[in-house]
Amino acid sequence: MAVDTPAPTTDRAHDTRRWLRRNVQVLSIAAILLVLFTFFSVATDAFITPENLVNVGRQIAPTVIVAVAMTFVITTGQIDLSVGSILALSASAIAIIAESQFWIIALSAALLIGVFFGLLNGYFSAYQALPSFIVTLAGLTAIRGIALLITQGYSTPIESEALLFLGQGQFLGIYMPTWIALIVALVGLYLFNMTRFGRYVTAVGSNGEAIRRAGVDIRRIKLMVLVMTGFAGALAGVLIAARLASGSSNSGVAFELEAITAVVLGGTSLMGGRGTVVGSVLGALVLGVLANGLVLMRVDVYWVPIMQGAILLVAILANTRVLGRYVRAG
Repeated sequence: MAVDTPAPTTDRAHDTRRWLRRNVQVLSIAAILLVLFTFFSVATDAFITPENLVNVGRQIAPTVIVAVAMTFVITTGQIDLSVGSILALSASAIAIIAESQFWIIALSAALLIGVFFGLLNGYFSAYQALPSFIVTLAGLTAIRGIALLITQGYSTPIESEALLFLGQGQFLGIYMPTWIALIVALVGLYLFNMTRFGRYVTAVGSNGEAIRRAGVDIRRIKLMVLVMTGFAGALAGVLIAARLASGSSNSGVAFELEAITAVVLGGTSLMGGRGTVVGSVLGALVLGVLANGLVLMRVDVYWVPIMQGAILLVAILANTRVLGRYVRAG
């Protein structure tokens, strides 16, 4: 008579170690977030209040949206430095167009601006073989210049109730930008981990020549991910303009660095071939919680970027040295 024997515990232990090795960088940034959350909860009573946490969610929503898209770009071995300028141009455009057109036209035009410049970046980077760093650096300057040109440096107020609802409205006590960021994160997580496109994105960054010889058009993959960041930058611009009730060409200055910091902080490799959407979202949360907590503690606002840079350096050092050794040892 056959006797059922329990599965060896060594198999479960091996699976656990393998899971830990695969997710060690995400776990490290989650631990940093937990430490920051605990510290600020003890340091100031205002941090843990529902009102503040809801406000933090709204403030970091644009960073989360762009960081999710930037994960795809950096995983392919590219970079997009133009997202902050696309944000400013979209924010300015939606405010100007909404003055004379129906709000849905203004919204569509603002988002199409992001898609257009994403296509432009992707065309020169993927199909003309120019470094994405150079292409998007040119876009960073030129697109910001267009925003300044159409606004003449002035802010344009937004009076459309429908547009204002996107930035100031609430659903179940949570601001709409937070809901939109959550949807973007879930879609990005699905695309990155559950689809052929996501596997191609990782493969392009790790061994693009091999996947090209397998018949995959890597140029189209590189183009598509830059379109994603263009659209994400435009969406972030719409939400910021709607939250502030005005569009300004000065919006999003150095925003691209914040998004890239969140992605790298989350464990995505700047060399390409390895990325994590969950880590990018956690990286954005770390930056948002840090900035909010320091402000509530009445720390000089100039310390915020200093602390963000220090945490980024420590996190990268931990991921590449300590945690990297652990992964290789496994």
